[in-house]
Amino acid sequence: MGEQTDGAREGIGDARRAANRAVLERAISLIGTGEYAALGGLYADDYVLELPYSDPPKRLEGRREIAEYVGPQLGTFVFTLMLTAVHDCVDPDLLIAEYTSDGHVSTTGKTYRNTYIALWRFRDGKVCGVKEFSNPMVAAEALDTD
Repeated sequence: MGEQTDGAREGIGDARRAANRAVLERAISLIGTGEYAALGGLYADDYVLELPYSDPPKRLEGRREIAEYVGPQLGTFVFTLMLTAVHDCVDPDLLIAEYTSDGHVSTTGKTYRNTYIALWRFRDGKVCGVKEFSNPMVAAEALDTD
């Protein structure tokens, strides 16, 4: 008796995937708004942020290390994100997200619009990892003072 049927497992996976998607959508909607307490509550304490296209590529571990890296950039890059597509994976705790940014760089006044694709990983209803790919040239051009 205690065994789950394939259909029951799929239902649990679908429910978990839907819950993770809601967390992803909430995170994307909060990034850039200044609502850091609400945003922070969506992430596991030990989450990992990977930025393979940054110069140099980065792998940041834990809230503290990520905050130390991201914090100084928050006043420079002023933008909001818009989710454009979410792709489900076999693993209900992994979503592939596509999104765009719309904003500017405060130090140059230049427009900042980038496109992103990222692997979002979840554990126990929270984001535990993001591996984000964006065009580093878009950021470099927006930061350039000419």
